[in-house]
Amino acid sequence: MATQSSGVRKIVSAAKGTLAAVSGSLSTRSTRHRRRAVLAQQHRLHFDLICKAMDDPALAAVLDTYETDVPLEKQRQFLFANALYINALYFHRIGAMTRAELYGHLRVMCQNEVFREYWEATRHHRKSLPEASEEYALGLMMDDLVQELLDADTDEWWVVGEPPERSA
Repeated sequence: MATQSSGVRKIVSAAKGTLAAVSGSLSTRSTRHRRRAVLAQQHRLHFDLICKAMDDPALAAVLDTYETDVPLEKQRQFLFANALYINALYFHRIGAMTRAELYGHLRVMCQNEVFREYWEATRHHRKSLPEASEEYALGLMMDDLVQELLDADTDEWWVVGEPPERSA
């Protein structure tokens, strides 16, 4: 009888451990799912606000925080460049794009002169980012990429720069 009780306790203990592990796994998945949902909602809201600003000069004026005078048409282009950049960051954040894939995507965007102008015009915006943040690190990666592309003595822009490790 004592042996049976001991055996039952072991089975119950093992079942509790398995249940705790499964519960923790589901909780982690649920947390990731909620995080993705929040990011998706934030991305939609950001895009909607940018679109409204691109369509309405009075709203675009609210986002005019450049250090120099930027004509309205250029502001609209900068807002669109921002939307493209944020879209790429969003895909990276949800795990749909690795850091190396993001790098390749940004390298293509950097081929456009208006995008490079936007990046330079918003340099002072990135100074307020915490150095420990991922966005700060991605901004530095982008700064380096832009500089490497400008310094390159080749027309083969797709080989310029060193993409980050594939794992991140």
